[in-house]
Parts: sequence; structure tokens; C-alpha cells
Amino acid sequence: MKALSLAGVSFSYFPGKPVIRDLSFSLEKGLILALLGPNGSGKTTLLHLILGQLSPQNGEIEIFGREIRSYSRSELSKLMGLARQEERVAFEFTVLEYVLLGRAPYLNPLESPRGEDLKVALQSLERTGTLHLKDRYLTSLSGGEKQLVIISRALAQMPGILLLDEPLAHLDLRNQSMLLEVLSNLKDDGVTVIFSTHDPNSAGVIADRVLLLRKSSPSLFGRPEEVLHEESLRETYGIPVRVMELEGRRMVFPHNGRWGRGP
Repeated sequence: MKALSLAGVSFSYFPGKPVIRDLSFSLEKGLILALLGPNGSGKTTLLHLILGQLSPQNGEIEIFGREIRSYSRSELSKLMGLARQEERVAFEFTVLEYVLLGRAPYLNPLESPRGEDLKVALQSLERTGTLHLKDRYLTSLSGGEKQLVIISRALAQMPGILLLDEPLAHLDLRNQSMLLEVLSNLKDDGVTVIFSTHDPNSAGVIADRVLLLRKSSPSLFGRPEEVLHEESLRETYGIPVRVMELEGRRMVFPHNGRWGRGP
């Protein structure tokens, strides 16, 4: 089953300056897609288009086989969750109170969370390995802990598609490893995961599909081995690179002309 399909999608903030240009691809349910590209290539814009927060000037977007405009805002909030790289919270929430905000699509206005909502919130924290933080204040968490809690809040929406904007940015190696394990487990549970990144190696390690967004050339979509090759990355980033296979995954290294030389 297709979780997401785009057909001829284009979007511009200003006339004559498209950010997304004639983009078409389909993503099967339960796969992990990496949105890869340099600054300004349209990764965050594309996430907002998929969420229905922006509307394309041309083309169509389908979520689970239905045109996105046929869904209500409430329906989309139950189908998709977004974990931003950083979220500013106006109030002093505990971790559990914050994650319970993810249950808002299932509550009436001014309705308090019920027992089922509490159960889902606790399960979401458990899935990200942060249940032990439930009584801590959000502002007391480390960057890695907070990122996992932000994902927990999105998971409390029980989405079929989880979108993440630069989830690995500013995380140390330990927290990157934890987050990649969480995303892999979500895939095993049938959740479709879409995350944006600047790092080709993050895409090569975990993604089933890669969408390489480029400012001056058509975007490329496919399996990592089809997209992450030296020519496409050199054209995208404007620098020479080397691509190597490591335990079945593609790894990308800048090539400054001294490759393979000693000190």
C-alpha cells in the first residue's frame, strides 16, 4: 500500500522562484525515507506540504490513497505526526504533560486527557526509552533527551506517517544511535518514517529510500545505492566526494585531493 504519493508537485513562496519543482514519487507503507539536500533545497518545505500545512501551486499529494485536500485537519493530525528539530514551549511542562499534548486530535475542545490518553502517552515514552523521564521538566533535559521526548509527543498521535525535521542534528554519537534504533523499531511496527537531513551518511545507514533534493537539477528518488553515488552528490553539494560500501551501507566522504595519503 502506498503511504504517500506526489505527482507533479511544485511550490513557490515567490513567483518565478520555485522551491519544489515538478516533484513526483511514491513511498510504500512501512518504509523509511530520507529527504537529503543542502540548505535551501526545500526539505522543510516538502515536510509542510506532506502535512497539508502548505498547498502546492501545481500537482497532487495523496496520503494512503486519498487526495490530501479530502482530509479534514483533525483526520490529518491522526494520520501524521511531526517532530521538529526544536520546539519552544511557553509553559513549564513535565515530560508526561508535554507528551499528552499529542493526544489533542482525539479530544474535544477543553476536554482533559482520559485514562486511554495517559496509557498511549506512557507507551510512547516507553517506545523511545524515555519513560524514566516522565516526571522531569522539559527544560531540564539534555538535547538528546529532549529530541526523543519530542518524538514521543508525535507518537502519541498514533500516526501512520511520522515526519522528523533534522532529527539527528546536534546529537552526540550515543543519542544518534538511540534515535536510529527508535526509527528502525517504528518501521518494524509498520510506521512510515520520513526524515530530513543534511548528512548523506545518515540516509545511507537507515533509509530504505532517499529523495535527493537539488536546487538547479531535477530531484533524484530511489534506493540509497541508486541515489547516493559520487556524481549525483558532487553535483548537489559542489564538492568532490568518495562513496564506499561498509557492511552493506553506502558511506560518503569528502574528497579533498589527498585521499589515501598518509600524514
